[in-house]
Amino acid sequence: MWSGVFPAVTTKFTEDDRLDHAEMERCFGLQMEAGVDGLIVCGSLGEGPMLNHDESIAVLKTARGAAGRLPVLMTVNQPGTREAIALAKRAAGEGAAGLMVVPSQVYHTNPEETVAALSAVAAAADLPVMIYSNRIAYRVDVTVDIMEELAKDERFVAIKESSDDIRRTTEIINHFGSRWDLFTGVDNLAFEALSVGAVGWVAGLVTAFPKETVAIYQLMREGRREEALAIYRWFRPLLDLDVSTYLVQNIKLAEVLAIGTNDRVRMPRQPLFGERRAAVERIVKDALAKRPELPKLGLAKAA
Repeated sequence: MWSGVFPAVTTKFTEDDRLDHAEMERCFGLQMEAGVDGLIVCGSLGEGPMLNHDESIAVLKTARGAAGRLPVLMTVNQPGTREAIALAKRAAGEGAAGLMVVPSQVYHTNPEETVAALSAVAAAADLPVMIYSNRIAYRVDVTVDIMEELAKDERFVAIKESSDDIRRTTEIINHFGSRWDLFTGVDNLAFEALSVGAVGWVAGLVTAFPKETVAIYQLMREGRREEALAIYRWFRPLLDLDVSTYLVQNIKLAEVLAIGTNDRVRMPRQPLFGERRAAVERIVKDALAKRPELPKLGLAKAA
């Protein structure tokens, strides 16, 4: 159902902490121009847990307007299943193409609870679901055994694999074949995951560097591995910014320098300052100074 580059877009705020829809429209438009394949809103990078349901739905509507016919997925990352169901139903009613569902970030469910909670959300919305498996950040590992149980429900169509263990990608494919649309969710493991069979990339740094992200994905799909690897090696210091407690602030600062937006975040987060800010600025400015010329794409299809 889904494949390609799906940016986990950032949420933009005004100086008085309201949603900045005009700036989101501009930034989402840059993703469209670069050739992404869909958008995911209100995730970890989108500060979804800091938004109320009305705000989440408003971001979804703005993204749908920018995305045109491309799918827009709503992230459901609520502490309780009741709240998750409520948001999922609203997202379905407002035209979300699907959901990316996260196990509770507050109560760390056991396998039976994980299956029950995810299944309840999927049934309530009756939309295609991407499961967000991130045992590092959320302390719930959606294992192959859990996927086996969830696979009985056809609404579960995709996995965002963020276990930080590249072996998991091969384990999923070996066990399920093509049952799941398998996405990598760790920026600095993307090349490796695409090399062993992932069909999509839920990307973070794409919000600041959309053309380079799309180029890596498309080159890999065309079998042009060495060209993709050259860009990926340049990209790696930037991609490492995604694997951090400060990923939101890191990536929003990269957006400031690369696409001329702001790095406002919602409290309790604060924008980077001091040496941490200076360190990220050095990484981004160094990358910008050495930005590679991108090759033409679509050569394999043309042949």
